[in-house]
Amino acid sequence: MNSSIAMPGHQTQGNVMYLTALVGTEATRSTVSDVLRLMGAGDADVQYAASVPVSMRRVRAGETLFHEGAHAESIYFVRSGTFKIFRTAADGYEQVLGFVGRTEVLGFDAVSTNDHPTEAVALEDCSVYVLPMRDLFGLAERCSAFGRVVHLAVSDALARQCELADVIAAVAAEVRLARFLLHLSHRMAACGQSPRRLLLRMTRRDIASYLGVAHETVSRSFTTLAGWRLIDVDNREVTIVDMKGLHALSLGTRRQIDEASRRCMAHPAVVLA
Repeated sequence: MNSSIAMPGHQTQGNVMYLTALVGTEATRSTVSDVLRLMGAGDADVQYAASVPVSMRRVRAGETLFHEGAHAESIYFVRSGTFKIFRTAADGYEQVLGFVGRTEVLGFDAVSTNDHPTEAVALEDCSVYVLPMRDLFGLAERCSAFGRVVHLAVSDALARQCELADVIAAVAAEVRLARFLLHLSHRMAACGQSPRRLLLRMTRRDIASYLGVAHETVSRSFTTLAGWRLIDVDNREVTIVDMKGLHALSLGTRRQIDEASRRCMAHPAVVLA
């Protein structure tokens, strides 16, 4: 790298480029190579990036990473944990828009407006890599691997938004829940985890907001799916027993749900905290 070329917001010393310092709670120093490895880049792509530091921030369960309407200064690569993304209506209702986990990007939707359109709250202890927005485009120009990672992550985020449209397009609450569980299963598989054993970090109220139903309806839907022997539920631990059956249900109609309900009466209730 030519050390005589400096990007706005950077300081240079020798052959090392220092990203704009970010002051935050529980922040430690890492490098862009750590971000690239997290996102699946090859070893050949991370050599240059090893000299470019970024901040790694820990966010405790229940803490807010950024607030809706706040000025946006950074984008975040989720290193571990799960975040709830939501907007708050004028009457105080929280409309959950998604759940973001490892290898996903937060805050990119604020690049064009400089203000966060949503709020992100940690559902468990999390950690994120923090990249100041002022460094985003310059780093992408100098490190092609980083540019590819960002483009793929943003494309993936857009695809995640389509999941919400797919879920709420279903008429029956049971079908909405089935689609939600299948989307979550696919995410787990993509991260190398079991696609059948799901630990739900979100509450049933969060799930209900995401599905667009009452939280009591979510509990009934879990009971129904368990009664049909498609899943097993133990508090927040959900095991998909019949993957093919759950997929078939996700494609079902209201009439199919009603017929299945008549065949599966009287099953023990399932409680989801």
